[in-house]
Amino acid sequence: MSNLLNAAHYLLSAHNSRQLPIDEGHEVAFAGRSNAGKSSALNALAGHNALARVSKTPGRTQQLVFFEVRPARNLVDLPGYGYAKVPHDLQAHWQAFIQGYFNTRQALKGLVVVMDIRHPLKDYDRQMLGYAVQRGIPAHALLTKADKLGRGQQMQTLQAVKKSLFADFADSVSVQAFSAESKQGVEEARAVVSNWLELTPATSPR
Repeated sequence: MSNLLNAAHYLLSAHNSRQLPIDEGHEVAFAGRSNAGKSSALNALAGHNALARVSKTPGRTQQLVFFEVRPARNLVDLPGYGYAKVPHDLQAHWQAFIQGYFNTRQALKGLVVVMDIRHPLKDYDRQMLGYAVQRGIPAHALLTKADKLGRGQQMQTLQAVKKSLFADFADSVSVQAFSAESKQGVEEARAVVSNWLELTPATSPR
């Protein structure tokens, strides 16, 4: 199966709303607590080793980083939360910027929330899912680092997360287990994102 996200490349970084690209086309945003595996997930989905920078330093992503898959089709890497050593005024700026992005961005067609399968559904995760649900935008929960758990534990956690998400958000949020390391669930997640971006082989440039 061809990887329609493989053409993704760095477009720009935005620290405030004036720096955002033109609000047109389709965008899928990726959110996650620091070190939840968001950069690794983006790299795995695009089939690149270093599309997004992987770092052990919490809060490395400090802007909205846009990766263009094709014109007016973007992946958006949101700042990670759970960072230490970041001034409160900068945290407040990011929160206001992201909230404004979610409230007004017409190109936003879906949200992927990346969570470590061993520590899912923290307050930040629920907050980000809430933003999407309030806007009527579909959301997909990616339970990363699934290779750290056995199959039985994976299934148990997956069912518990599904039950909790359904209680809070009904059918607005889908969920899957994922591992950038073992490539578990990569095709499934790639299909979700490609669908939201309305990427099909038929529309690729000839």
